[in-house]
Amino acid sequence: MNNADRTTDRFTDRTLSYPEVGATRLGPLPDGYQHLHHTTRIGRGRAVFDAAAAVVTDWRMHRGSGVRLLSTAVRAEPGARVEISLGVGPLRFTARCQVIWATYERDRAGFGYGTVTGHPECGEESFVVDIRDDGSVWFTVMAFSRPARWYTRLAGPLVPVMQKGYAKRLGRTVRRLAAADTEGNGVVQ
Repeated sequence: MNNADRTTDRFTDRTLSYPEVGATRLGPLPDGYQHLHHTTRIGRGRAVFDAAAAVVTDWRMHRGSGVRLLSTAVRAEPGARVEISLGVGPLRFTARCQVIWATYERDRAGFGYGTVTGHPECGEESFVVDIRDDGSVWFTVMAFSRPARWYTRLAGPLVPVMQKGYAKRLGRTVRRLAAADTEGNGVVQ
């Protein structure tokens, strides 16, 4: 059995665990959840945008931030299943999601994924890169979530703090990887 088959097997009989599917794309974020909105400036110019968009949508953002990621697709596309894990041994935290939407536009690229049954949280998170009229490139994480397991309920107010910290880490990772991808190409950030 190859890696793709093992990854697919991990996701059998999983369904989305929340009803507000797609809210991170269309907004507004639904009531009854913790909301997260974090934006990071990545750089400037079309080459930086293209590099950052690739970093976000081909999973390098997650992997580059130190998490282990398995996916049923090489890049974000609706229906792709993702397993993210962090930690070691018995302290490994694993979360499974499904990509709900993806966009690959001239000035905007990214995706949103939602939690599936068994995920420690319930909700949706999106990761979007956009280039603005002034040429600046920005990365935005937007999410709505609430505890779905006893240990995330027990963690209470620590979960949103950890989510915000992770969003900041992702922003730094996207900036670093996009800069590395454009370095040597004469790109001024």
